[in-house]
Amino acid sequence: MLFAKEPLSFRMRPRTIDEIVGQQHIIGPNTALYKMIRNDYVPSMLLYGEPGVGKTSLAYAIAGTVKKEFYMLNATTAGKKEIEEVVAQAKMMGNVILFIDEIHRFTKAQQDYLLPHVESGLVTLIGATTENPFHAVNPAIRSRCGQIKQLKKLTDEELLKLLKWALTDPERGLGEQNINITDEALQKIAASTNGDARSALTILEEVVYASESIDGVIVVQMDTVEQCIENKGFTHDKGGDIYYSLLSSLQKSIRGSDVDASLHYLARLLEGGDLSAVCRRLAVIAYEDIGLANPMIGVKVMAAIEAAERLGMPEARIPLSAVTIEMCLSPKSNSAYKAIDLALADVRSGKGRSIPPHLQDAHYSGAKQLGHGQGYKYPHDYPHGWVHQQYLPDDLVGVRYYKPKEHGEEKYLAKVYERLEERKRQS
Repeated sequence: MLFAKEPLSFRMRPRTIDEIVGQQHIIGPNTALYKMIRNDYVPSMLLYGEPGVGKTSLAYAIAGTVKKEFYMLNATTAGKKEIEEVVAQAKMMGNVILFIDEIHRFTKAQQDYLLPHVESGLVTLIGATTENPFHAVNPAIRSRCGQIKQLKKLTDEELLKLLKWALTDPERGLGEQNINITDEALQKIAASTNGDARSALTILEEVVYASESIDGVIVVQMDTVEQCIENKGFTHDKGGDIYYSLLSSLQKSIRGSDVDASLHYLARLLEGGDLSAVCRRLAVIAYEDIGLANPMIGVKVMAAIEAAERLGMPEARIPLSAVTIEMCLSPKSNSAYKAIDLALADVRSGKGRSIPPHLQDAHYSGAKQLGHGQGYKYPHDYPHGWVHQQYLPDDLVGVRYYKPKEHGEEKYLAKVYERLEERKRQS
């Protein structure tokens, strides 16, 4: 068996944009970026996506297509000196392509030195980041990058195409070796890597080198594949954009009453060790999305959270899954949080600063002299414990923040609310 010096994933990196597998929405033959590069023009750009989707490979392929000098730096380790060296090379040779990985970690000193050279066209900047560039990348860099492209995970079919290419390519892949591997095994590898091309090629290489050679043929057994792919399909980054997307997906799935989707995102968050984050988000959902349509859900969620925190994982998954399912199937109402947001908007705009005199505190000497508390009607002294009087500040009289929903438990609250409003109008 022949052992290569470089990993298969590195050797199989595309040399031109026509060798790129996947990402057809960015670099397909009909895209503007493809046509620009084919016309020997490379704009500065930001490439955004999860690890293994091909950001570095795309940068290499672009440089290989236009046949320009290509330099690669990592923002976490490169300093001003390394950038100066690239700029010096560019001044001697003309325009060069500079690829900066983890560009969201760019320092101010790095920026201040590089950006003028990007503006002048001496350096074409291609930045890669796993973070959302609109949140994590400095606006000064974004403004110099005419293209911001989000790369997607590869589909199983695209990964399968890449794996078969690696098996048959004699120059860079495994084509010189006689490998017996079934389509089922290749499909299993593709399905196990969560759209990560680098991981798929790495597993293929591990599988081949873990297999026995019989009469000059490397025979890959399914058991070997299963051992090599164990735990490879799960990825989670508490500090990354995916973390917030998972929390968002959990809430939107519960809001949309999709039980199975909600359990999926709950499982991913729990598997990533995010018990406290899950508990916080479920508490928010109980009051933001279900609210007055099912007022008891808040009590149940808090009880489930307390149980989960006392139990810890893995048992914590049980009360959390139960309350997640109940929230999915509960009637929904966002009227309470919408109401407080409307009230906050008025407060922040300066409305309602004065308090009606009869509502002001009268439990101190001199309050009567100031008229505080005078004329207040004590509701308990009236039939049904209610009497009409002004509670809102003068400039907000008549405003209605609360707009009740007509379903779930809230329909009963809506009837009470409307009945009281009618009494106000009649008083």
